[in-house]
Amino acid sequence: MCLVNRTMGSKVKLDDVDRRILRDLQADGRMTNVELAKRIGISAPPCLRRVRALEENKIIRGYHADINHEALGYSVMVFAFVGLLSQAETDLKEFESLVASWPEVRECHMLVGETDFLLKIVAHDWDSFQQFLTSKLTPAPNVSHVKTALAIRSNKDEPGVPIDQQD
Repeated sequence: MCLVNRTMGSKVKLDDVDRRILRDLQADGRMTNVELAKRIGISAPPCLRRVRALEENKIIRGYHADINHEALGYSVMVFAFVGLLSQAETDLKEFESLVASWPEVRECHMLVGETDFLLKIVAHDWDSFQQFLTSKLTPAPNVSHVKTALAIRSNKDEPGVPIDQQD
């Protein structure tokens, strides 16, 4: 697999060992380098070099804990379809910057079609979501309309991407 790294402008070639490293770290980012090397079947020093190269090339962007939102009291998840009055690049970037400052918004995707943005929003309860909607999202500059859909349940929430073994 040959990828173009947009931030660095170079091509990155991934072999089967790199893909196994990515798959294992995506499943468990807390494993030690020694454990990872053992699973992959290589020694620790070259394994660490490969991981560092994947990080430097922005293929691995970071590590995080997978938090159970309901355990922390975030029982409401809503998807908001947001339309803007203007789709000029400066207006799109201003909206994205504003959305990035709202901790309730966990994902923001710019779309093609009737809707300009899809937001994934979490809240403790329906009242706190309504407060966010009426005090932040709906009155935000350049927002023309907002349609929402309440998530009833989620049966798949898998981080990352599928990692193929072959090109």
